[in-house]
Amino acid sequence: MPNKRLYITTFILFYVCFFGFSQTKTDSIASNIAKEVIIDSPVREPMNILAPSKAAFYSAVLPGLGQAYNKKYWKIPIVYAALGTGVYFYLDNDKVYKRYRNAYKSRLAGHTDDEFYGDGPSPKVSSEGLIRAQNTLRRNKELSLLITFGLYALNIIDANVDAHLLQYNLDENLALKPHFKYNEQENSTNLGVTLNFKF
Repeated sequence: MPNKRLYITTFILFYVCFFGFSQTKTDSIASNIAKEVIIDSPVREPMNILAPSKAAFYSAVLPGLGQAYNKKYWKIPIVYAALGTGVYFYLDNDKVYKRYRNAYKSRLAGHTDDEFYGDGPSPKVSSEGLIRAQNTLRRNKELSLLITFGLYALNIIDANVDAHLLQYNLDENLALKPHFKYNEQENSTNLGVTLNFKF
C-alpha cells in the first residue's frame, strides 16, 4: 500500500511540474510570436491546374492558338514563320526532286529530250548525276519534314511551359532577405537570412 501511494504522489508531482513549467514556456513563446508575426492575406486568384494542358491542346489543334491562350500574341508570327519555312523547303525540294526523277525515268525509257540532256553529244547531267541529285533531294526533303514536325512539337511544348510559368508567384510576398537582430535579454546579435512566405 505505501508503494502505491508513493507512485501516485510521484506521478501527480511529475504531472504538475511538467505541465506547470511547460505552460510558462508556451506562454512566453506565444507572446514573443504575437509581437513579431504580421498576418497579411491578400486575395489571390486560384490556380488553374488544367491551364498548361489546355494550352498544349490548343497548340496541337492549331499552331499558335496555345500562345494566344497564354496571351503571348507576339509569339504567333514566330510560330507561323518557323513552320512556314519548314513547309517551304519541303515543297521546294519535292518539286526539284520530281524534275530529276522524271528526267531519269525518261532516260531509262530511251528518250533524250529531258531538260538536263542538252543539245550537244553529251548530256549536261549524266544518268549517275541524276541519281545522286535524287538521293540528295530526297534526303533534304525528309530533313525538312523532320524539322517541320520538330518545330510543331516545339510550338506545343512552348505553350505548355509558358502556361506553367504564368502560374508561378513571383511577387514581393515571396522574398529572401538578410536580417540583423539585436537580442536585449542575452546581449547578443543574430545575423542570418530569412525566407518569407506571405499567403
